Amino acid sequence: MAEEQKSAGNPETQDTNAPASEAANENDPVATLEAQVAELRDRFLRAVAEGENIRKRAEKDVADARAYGITAFARDVLTVADNLARTIEHVSAEARANADPSLKALLDGVELTERDLQMILQKNGVKPINPMGEKFDPHFHQAMFEVPDSGRPHGTIVQVIQPGYAIGERVLRPAMVGVAKGTAKAAGNGAKAGRDSAPESQ
Repeated sequence: MAEEQKSAGNPETQDTNAPASEAANENDPVATLEAQVAELRDRFLRAVAEGENIRKRAEKDVADARAYGITAFARDVLTVADNLARTIEHVSAEARANADPSLKALLDGVELTERDLQMILQKNGVKPINPMGEKFDPHFHQAMFEVPDSGRPHGTIVQVIQPGYAIGERVLRPAMVGVAKGTAKAAGNGAKAGRDSAPESQ
């Protein structure tokens, strides 16, 4: 009886039996297969997740290429749009009324070309930014000067020197604007936000 208790409490005897038990588990085909299945399942889930991420990135790249692939070309075309618009603006109503038929036909052709160009730009996702009367936003507008005593709240756009353009969610060219400069009284009535956002006159 004493020998059995001594043997049961002997650490050397327990250590000797442990490797044998582990070896038995390693030799168990069911346990081995379950471990392999768990490992393969983990690898499969990781591969699926990685494939999904690659698919989403590829879709985003394709969408960006479709939306912004013409950015450089569109920016160059804006110069043509500006020139056509200036040509039309420089002809007064009086000059148009007194012009001979050939000059009127030329002006009509310039206006038609300008309209067609704007339609083509918008068809390709390029839209004008004409922020007259809006609050100045440095992300879309470029302040060229401030207009004091305009009677408008501080930071309000009171003049558009050159319209801007956006392509998709990105600014292709900011609008060049003149911004109202509020008085001290107007600033005290809550125009601080516009003053902080509008840059000083250049």
